[in-house]
Amino acid sequence: MTAPLIAVLGSVNMDLVTTTDRRPEPGETVLGSGFTTVPGGKGANQAIAASRAGGRVEFLGAVGTDMFAAQLRGTLAESGVGTARLRTVDGPSGVASIVVDDGGENTIVVVGGANARMTELTEDDLSVIAAADVLLCQLEIPVPTVTAAARHARAHGTIVILNPSPVQDLSPDLWAHIDVAVVNSGEADRLDAALASVPHLVVTLGADGARYRGPDGTELAVPGIPVDVVDTTGAGDAFTGTLAVSWPDGPAAALRLAGAAGALATTRLGASASLPDRAEIAAAVERSDSTPAHRPAAP
Repeated sequence: MTAPLIAVLGSVNMDLVTTTDRRPEPGETVLGSGFTTVPGGKGANQAIAASRAGGRVEFLGAVGTDMFAAQLRGTLAESGVGTARLRTVDGPSGVASIVVDDGGENTIVVVGGANARMTELTEDDLSVIAAADVLLCQLEIPVPTVTAAARHARAHGTIVILNPSPVQDLSPDLWAHIDVAVVNSGEADRLDAALASVPHLVVTLGADGARYRGPDGTELAVPGIPVDVVDTTGAGDAFTGTLAVSWPDGPAAALRLAGAAGALATTRLGASASLPDRAEIAAAVERSDSTPAHRPAAP
């Protein structure tokens, strides 16, 4: 079978990652134990995750003219992501300042940079969206651009998956064009009423796995896969990118593969560097299925 074509519209950032025993309280200074720069951004992370999970991926976004731009573009290309629609704009690229503590929990501040300049879609951008099987979006670029993309996708039969993060109030016009929403439990609580209009809702639950609600009220729950957590940065992006590639196989299969990808991503430091490939994901699902807790009950 031909791998699904995923158009990812979103952000690409350089992540500035500091590790420390514990994250500082307001006004407090703590000593860090390490520092590294890792290409990231929710859009780029999800694009790389989708590519590594077996999808054909085209990325629509923007980098700046600073020292980070070439590395950001190169990381996407080296991961098999198409970059023909990755534009260059004057000024800085997006950056994210990330602090990770010994428990793997993180605090993140994102500065949009070039991502904030994604204020319109070209005819070539729209052609990529129309030709795709799935359009995958987040909210680290201007929301009107996401809305225009979702509307165009719906008009051309492209499935629209939205990860509404960072969480914010959105117009009914955008929600009306979303087929699948992927949120964590906090985002689900915040967006509660708005999510009721989305046909397919996926809620990630961290170590507890994920749950799904379909348009006919069908509900599924997929348990988490136990792992030794190093850094949770990028876990949600690994989940969402893998879900997009696996969605044509149905929600149950997609959630199992996405859950495995999200779990594996927490075992490594950084976002894009932590994203697993299809073989790793399949092996994790197989291991999970072979444990007593996941074996089907005897008839």
